[in-house]
Amino acid sequence: MSVKAFKLVSAVEREMLMGDKNYINIECIECCGKNLYIGTNDCFIYHFLLDEKVSTAGKITFAATKQLHKYLGLKKPVSELKAASALTRLLVLCDNTITLVNMINLEPVPTGARIKGAVTFTLNENPVSGDPFCVEVCIISVKRRTIQMFMVFEDRVQIVKEVFTPEQPCAVAVDGYFLCLALTTQYIILNYNTGVSQDLFPYCSDEKRPIVKRIGRQEFLLAGPGGLGMFATVDGISQRAPVHWSENVIGAALCFPYVVALDDEFITVHSMLDQQQKQTLPFKEGHILQDFEGKVIVATNKGVYILVPLPLEKQIQDLLASHRVEEALVLAKGARRNIPKEKFQVMYKRILQQAGFIQFAQLQFLEAKELFR
Repeated sequence: MSVKAFKLVSAVEREMLMGDKNYINIECIECCGKNLYIGTNDCFIYHFLLDEKVSTAGKITFAATKQLHKYLGLKKPVSELKAASALTRLLVLCDNTITLVNMINLEPVPTGARIKGAVTFTLNENPVSGDPFCVEVCIISVKRRTIQMFMVFEDRVQIVKEVFTPEQPCAVAVDGYFLCLALTTQYIILNYNTGVSQDLFPYCSDEKRPIVKRIGRQEFLLAGPGGLGMFATVDGISQRAPVHWSENVIGAALCFPYVVALDDEFITVHSMLDQQQKQTLPFKEGHILQDFEGKVIVATNKGVYILVPLPLEKQIQDLLASHRVEEALVLAKGARRNIPKEKFQVMYKRILQQAGFIQFAQLQFLEAKELFR
């Protein structure tokens, strides 16, 4: 049975990006506050400002205002973008080179600082250096079976560590000193400081695209065998039951208490609280799904959309209205971390009371008595 957890809202229409140039495709996106950056296959970066508008009826829309666009001067696609807002820098991966550009005017830094030989890269969201004016960057190197760690400052880069892996890595996420890696045949956790590694489970990267995503301190979400979304900690254990995805998931994102996944035809929403599938949204030709500071963005080759979460209280009330008491209570308990303590206690008492009346009306007197208590 479904819950309406998200609404899909258009953010950047195709005309705003490409006009009548059909050959332009979106390759990557980055969102930082109201700033939305789009990298395209013809080596351009576009910068938009996203304005969220709420109508009197509570309907949310987004207005995107184009700020500027910049050609990087190569005949290659822009493959990845990551914002380092503390440095007002955008890290741009194009033609195996990460360039630092200014977030506002998209001009490269005057020193020409760059990282060469990167296949893909990610930022360490739980950095170990303690320096607020630097970001830690992990790259999969063009050198075979090699990961490199860098410190990136406003106008310079510094290599910190080079680590060799037992097989060729194809995806990576970082937390502190821990790397969660998708290798050719398996996922592993590797401590790049001590060199100690731990196997997680087998996976064939030749058959499917691996997914490795940091979802919180010392915890990752991975695309496992048999269409399972698996959770793993840096200790190599799972503290949550897996979610059942389709076999061909392209991307995954987290918007607590939901895990959102994208495949060829649908966006699916699973609860982390009871692992059940709660919502399915038809979405064809999607190839990017990412979350940015709690905002879930999905894109096709031609347009960008935002998955807007419905307020948790509204979702709980919808479940109660459908007499789905257990699910409503599980979601209410899970909402505790998103709602201030006093407000949560008032809300939770009211939900218990409503749930008690529903059970009472269904002649489930013992259950109703417990809830009224």
